Amino acid sequence: MWLKFFHNESKTIAGAAVLIGVLSFCSRMMGLIRDRILAGAFGAGDTLDIYYAAFKIPDFLFNLIVIGALSASFIPLFAKFYHRPDGKEYAWRLTNNVLNLIGCMVLVGTVVLFFLREPLSAWIAPGFSLGKQHMVAHWTGIMLLAQVFLAASVVFGSALQGMKRFFLYALAPIFYNIGIIVGALWLTRLFGPIGLAWGVALGAFFHFSIQIYGVLAAGYRYIWTFEWRDQSVQEIFRLMGPRLLGLAVAQVNVVLMTVIASWLLPGSLTILNFAYNIQFFPVGIIGIAYAVAVFPVLSDHAEQRHPERFVSAFSASVRQTLFLIVPMMFVFLILRAQIVRVVVGAGKFGWSETIQTANTLAFFALSFFSQSIVYLLARAYFALRDTMTPFIIGLATAVINLLASLYFTQWLGVPGFGAAFTLSSVINMALLWVPLRARMGNLDEWRILSSLYIITTAGVIAALVMQILKPLTVLLVPLNTFFGVFLQGAIAGGIGLLVYAGIAWILKSPEMRDLTVSIQKKLFRKSSPEEPISSDSPVL
Repeated sequence: MWLKFFHNESKTIAGAAVLIGVLSFCSRMMGLIRDRILAGAFGAGDTLDIYYAAFKIPDFLFNLIVIGALSASFIPLFAKFYHRPDGKEYAWRLTNNVLNLIGCMVLVGTVVLFFLREPLSAWIAPGFSLGKQHMVAHWTGIMLLAQVFLAASVVFGSALQGMKRFFLYALAPIFYNIGIIVGALWLTRLFGPIGLAWGVALGAFFHFSIQIYGVLAAGYRYIWTFEWRDQSVQEIFRLMGPRLLGLAVAQVNVVLMTVIASWLLPGSLTILNFAYNIQFFPVGIIGIAYAVAVFPVLSDHAEQRHPERFVSAFSASVRQTLFLIVPMMFVFLILRAQIVRVVVGAGKFGWSETIQTANTLAFFALSFFSQSIVYLLARAYFALRDTMTPFIIGLATAVINLLASLYFTQWLGVPGFGAAFTLSSVINMALLWVPLRARMGNLDEWRILSSLYIITTAGVIAALVMQILKPLTVLLVPLNTFFGVFLQGAIAGGIGLLVYAGIAWILKSPEMRDLTVSIQKKLFRKSSPEEPISSDSPVL
């Protein structure tokens, strides 16, 4: 029974989004536990600065080659062939072709970066001492090993997405975080601080193991094939070019932010990474979950030339995403200090570091809605086989982010990165929206704005309630313990979210109604296997 559940194919956007969202929540929780363990053990100092700086070069390779190749084109092409009665064999052959091509690219890139890690580490962190730069290079060499496993894992994960088998795909990041936690708790005892780097490699192996199990169970078998002239492979590389350039710009931007952070006070890079990881919790659960779930549907509608269904699915995803992400934006703004203190405020991570992280988080929180919509917009372009438009717009917004980071960090310090990120994220969303609307004729903006009015009204009222409850909870629980801070945030945030849901219900929010109906169906009814399902149904 459980094995069958692991390999079930999601039939609706709603089911896929809920499944991905729940497992993303578990993964993000593991990530927050990971960060709390790291903060408590090492604090905002040299060790974690080295750890996060060492991530930059491997991440550059991974995001540039793997994500660039697959997110834009492999998934819709794989799905197109896999779901044909006579296309499964070619779909698996295409998978092997892409696996071998990507594997060779990653191996070459890994070897090159391994031998260049010393000068690159000095360039990435010029503000570090020579000793810290040497440690960054040493840790980078170990983390590069992780990218080989992750590259293969992403190929298999993309195939699982193409088959709409989202469970194991969404489960893999949980095991990746478990590997890092094992490194922090046990490998550091065996090898010293460098055990953190070995934990990353272990987590990548766990990630790979979950995904390959999924495709093997679906009928995949490895064969050697290197047909770079294959028509589908050529299509992947055609779309890969602009996507690679766009990701290269984004990764260079991340590296340059690391350079800027290395010149700030010690611990600044750690604070920036903690704040970013915390803010990504709701964005990953909601924004990315809906973007991943709707992508195969958008690809189908684009392939079959059904623009009305395309817009309907896109609009439903945007409205449901906003309904869920906007209240989280208010929660993170009002309760930012409590959230940071609960997540990473332990051991060597003191109150001053907590305040800096909370202030940075506040600026990031302002971009929750734009970040989430950008993920949906990007998937819409990829479904239309357009990677050039996101590249051009991404290049412009990356330059804006870099210039804004240089400006805001002069006045705000580390929180300036959050302010710059939010500014560039909002601009990115706006610039992506306009060309897509021109292409499709409309994006159902009237319904989106009508829903946004109700969502914002409910969100503001909920925020006021949370702000009032914060000082009142001090009368009930002391704030000098972990549980006191946790209860203050849980009480104020929980009641605030209930108020949000209540106001949305009173104002007759369509998204609230759809969510309620979906929950009732899942709890009290059993779906008929013969019941037809529309791919442009409301996304819940």
